[in-house]
Amino acid sequence: MSNTILVVDDDLLLLELVEYNLRGSGYQIITASDGQDGIRLFHKHRPQLVILDIAMPKLNGYEVCRRIREVADTPIIMLTAKGRSEEDIIKGLDMGADDYLTKPFRVGELLARIRATLRRAQALPADSGNLAYGDDYLTIDLDSRQVTRSGELIKLTPTEYKLLAYLVKNRGRWLEFRQILENVWGFEYIDDIDYLRVYIWHLRRKLEPDSKNPTYLLNELNVGYRFEPQN
Repeated sequence: MSNTILVVDDDLLLLELVEYNLRGSGYQIITASDGQDGIRLFHKHRPQLVILDIAMPKLNGYEVCRRIREVADTPIIMLTAKGRSEEDIIKGLDMGADDYLTKPFRVGELLARIRATLRRAQALPADSGNLAYGDDYLTIDLDSRQVTRSGELIKLTPTEYKLLAYLVKNRGRWLEFRQILENVWGFEYIDDIDYLRVYIWHLRRKLEPDSKNPTYLLNELNVGYRFEPQN
């Protein structure tokens, strides 16, 4: 049975192009041209993936994403216009988006992101051995999939959680950019170093005592990242 994808975008030409190519690739497609209709169709059809533009009438993509996250963990790919700031992308991640893609994009790139996102969503949970971590400030409980900072529960998206888990599992070791991208997102992402940088920045904002002077999520210029235990 093919996956059902909901595409929400007020650009009708883009909507038609995306629908045509995704149907040709074997997906069942539902489309909406504004945020309110997107919410209605989501509840009616319960798709396996949502592709969501940010700038839309009635309800923008951030609000649609937030409302979906209130009731479901359905993977969401947000579409952002070229030239939008990194803060806009971070806001989408804060609302619970799993991935983002900048317009204009190639159809092949969109299809690759869809395959990778669905594959991550359908993957079996990783063995939690060597993944638990705790100190006086930060606690990571892989059995319950909970992360706390100074006792406060921190909400992570599935992608953020997978990235943090991979770093913690390899704590104290430098992991190359491409190594992280392939293991967390898939081979389609191995050259997207800026993409990884955005997610690390976002995790730092959620987890570090001071995101501008990180102590847990460290980077080595032109090498990669590592999780540094504090106990």
